[in-house]
Amino acid sequence: MSEYDDEDMEYSDQDDYEDYYNADRDVMSPPHNPDAEYFPVQCLTVDEVEKFLNELVEQLCTSIHVTPSMSKVLLYENKWAVQEVLWKYNEDPDKLFVASRMKTLQPVTVKTIRDKFVCPVCVGPVAEELGITSLACGHCYCDNCWRCHFENKIKQGVSTELSCMALNCELLVPEEIVLSTVNKPILRKKYQHFAFREYIKSHPLLRFCPGANCTAVIKSKESLAKKAICTQCETSFCFKCGNDYHAPTDCATIKKWITKCADDSETSNYIAANTKDCPKCNIFIEKNGGCNHMQCLSCKFDFCWMCMGDWKAHGTEYYDCSKYRENPQNGSESARAREALKKYLHYYERWENHSKSLQLEKQTLDKIKERINSKVMTSKGTWIDWQYLLDSATLLAKCRYTLQYTYPYAYYMDNGPKKELFEYQQAKLEAEIENLSWKIERAETTDRGDLENQMDIAEKRRATMLQDFFHI
Repeated sequence: MSEYDDEDMEYSDQDDYEDYYNADRDVMSPPHNPDAEYFPVQCLTVDEVEKFLNELVEQLCTSIHVTPSMSKVLLYENKWAVQEVLWKYNEDPDKLFVASRMKTLQPVTVKTIRDKFVCPVCVGPVAEELGITSLACGHCYCDNCWRCHFENKIKQGVSTELSCMALNCELLVPEEIVLSTVNKPILRKKYQHFAFREYIKSHPLLRFCPGANCTAVIKSKESLAKKAICTQCETSFCFKCGNDYHAPTDCATIKKWITKCADDSETSNYIAANTKDCPKCNIFIEKNGGCNHMQCLSCKFDFCWMCMGDWKAHGTEYYDCSKYRENPQNGSESARAREALKKYLHYYERWENHSKSLQLEKQTLDKIKERINSKVMTSKGTWIDWQYLLDSATLLAKCRYTLQYTYPYAYYMDNGPKKELFEYQQAKLEAEIENLSWKIERAETTDRGDLENQMDIAEKRRATMLQDFFHI
């Protein structure tokens, strides 16, 4: 590390927002509020989930005296809110049943020929003793036609949304009618399996763990866009939307961003090149680490991988290159389109860069493990003595992950004081992350106290940003 590195990593006291932090709180002191990402959850087995859902069904059955299958329909259609169902039932039972697709306002009349029922599907008179089933809507069919209908729908994966055969009739078929009609064990088992999965998906406080081959179900007390961690496979995800955790960006915004990235195919060509030329000697350079503080092996010039500017300049204007500067001139429609694309590419390149840095830093973590193992084998300390290196690499990944998701957030923000404050914090966080990354990659020559201090600063910068902008 060159002599100016430590000096250039110091903060500028001239930042516009430094007074904001000093007035209300010390950024470098532990936050007074609890961790913005803290989210207690339970990891349940299939049997535990079944018990939990059955207790809700039994509670409703006892309260309003309906069958378990009817109770399941009511709860499924009302997001498993027992108290809300009871309130609606006390207000107007008929309205509740109609809204829950268990009853129609005007039931149809069953057609008969000389006291024999005529099935509208097979168009033949059916004696009652041969099997006839009618739903609350009044639509009546022979059991053989119902059976064929149910079996075909179950094969298609339909369960809780299994409705009446009649055209434009959305009345749901209770579970007891389906199970009493379908006699094939395999299809009965499939129906129950599909229904169970749909019940879990419809419950706002339950989520399937998205981890590979993990059968756990995560349960929380609130449905919030926070990080849920499965204790079985250690997979983390956003509890509210079930996708990758994306703080500080909200679920709707990250969905728009991911869709936009997938649609804008021209970006893949723009981002495809992982190489650049040294801004001083123009030698061909490939990025092989997560840190954006680059040093040319040929001329030893230190520069920023993102803006290709002299790294010394980042000492006074920390990561000014992370901010997008809009062109104030509107110009023609084509000019506005180019400006819009330029803005998008600005944020996308930084989003993609941090994603790639995370992958490269996995290699750094593997190297650290090998280095620690070598030191332990040569009696140069124990694993506990070198644990701080693993902790620093883990924290770096955590901070960079948060930083990656600040770019979709910033892309959709309106210009104004809030965005300026956000970009200020974003730049501070990015600077501390690159400091940490630089020191980890040179851990052999980095003082332990210096590295641990940098870890502390980076994590508090990250916590501050989440506290200010991660609104649930």
